[in-house]
Amino acid sequence: MRKATRLIAASFGFVAGFGGLEHGYFETLQGNARPDSIMIASMGAPCVPEEIWNLCEPAMTIIPNFLVTGILAMVLGLVTIVWALALVHRRRGGAILALLSFGLLLIGGGIFPPVIGIIGALLGTRINTPMRKRPGAVWRMLAKMWPWALVAFFIWLFGQFLVGYLFNQFLMENAALIPLLVLGLLVVSILAGYGHDVQQNERADA
Repeated sequence: MRKATRLIAASFGFVAGFGGLEHGYFETLQGNARPDSIMIASMGAPCVPEEIWNLCEPAMTIIPNFLVTGILAMVLGLVTIVWALALVHRRRGGAILALLSFGLLLIGGGIFPPVIGIIGALLGTRINTPMRKRPGAVWRMLAKMWPWALVAFFIWLFGQFLVGYLFNQFLMENAALIPLLVLGLLVVSILAGYGHDVQQNERADA
């Protein structure tokens, strides 16, 4: 089993599920109201998308009711967390995580968290596949970044809310900073985890 890959897949699935819980909670606060379109802001008034760095937590929903959307997003988010942390390594575990994450995307679980969950699901399909690469210099270097790259990913993923609270205008003026850092740390985490698995496989063979 690729242990680092499993941890990354579970972590990304957790992000998707947590996003469902968070977005769903704010959607329920908007009550039994009908969204104006399929694209929604999870946070209702007094939050104004044009005045806050996170655009009031954008999401989409195929269900024309904020309350129902929020409840379903929270339920599916909780199921996704449990599946990601406990069962993603099982046969078809990655495929099921992908379905759960896609479901969150459709029913108010946010935009970026479900996408991260889908990436985790793709990694989940590789947890039990044999390692074929040998640990060259590049993979050894990347392996040294494990698990700190994943730690940095989570620090920024959740730390951005504190940064946004303190420096809202700065993040509004540098909107690309958030997705670039999230994407960059996500990619580095995946590569570092793979490098670690390659190195561990060589040690097991030895």
